[in-house]
Amino acid sequence: MVPSRILIIEDDVSIAELQRDYLEIHQMVAEIETDGLAGVNRALNEPYDLIVIDLMLPSIDGFEICRRIREKKNIPLMIVSAKKEDIDKIRGLGLGADDYMTKPFSPSELVARVQAHIKRFKLLTGIGQSQEIIEKKNILIDKGARKVFILGQEFIFPTKEFDLLVFFMEHPDRVWTKEQLFRQVWYMDDLDGDVFTVVVHVGRIREKFKKGKLSESPIETIWGSGYRFNS
Repeated sequence: MVPSRILIIEDDVSIAELQRDYLEIHQMVAEIETDGLAGVNRALNEPYDLIVIDLMLPSIDGFEICRRIREKKNIPLMIVSAKKEDIDKIRGLGLGADDYMTKPFSPSELVARVQAHIKRFKLLTGIGQSQEIIEKKNILIDKGARKVFILGQEFIFPTKEFDLLVFFMEHPDRVWTKEQLFRQVWYMDDLDGDVFTVVVHVGRIREKFKKGKLSESPIETIWGSGYRFNS
């Protein structure tokens, strides 16, 4: 089996080497880039299975790196940053990051999240997923091609937005808590603060529904409980 290849864009060499060492202990190939611009160039021009991104970097920051990568590629992106404010999480996830961890972090948790994101991405993009079509509420999904059409217009959905929408459409008309959605779509047990990721991704999906001119969002917030996709 070919090992997963990870790019770590982190200017603190000691942190980057810690991340690399733990990933390599778990049979992954991890490479380090300490400059933001050099990192995004490598991410765009070399094949990686996942990118780990710090926010505070020389040349360009992690937010801009996420934006540039997401414009060109659909691979998993993980932010690992000392920035702990919700506004930073909202911005990072809104620019297409699939996950956000704060420093200091548990190296074993980092490894678990990286493995989960890669496993989920490969599962949903691998051979055998082709040509399955889901269609509800003027939304059509081609799972094999990973394409989403709203009222006939194609919209680009980054990895976790796509996965979350597929899950909703395959499990309509029941209420899912944020914790349940995190476990089902992110392939991980819920951890403190992580359910915030679900809120941001639901918001991004609703924005696309609005741009696609749906009369109303089929994803309904059930206050105090979670979300429901109404078919």
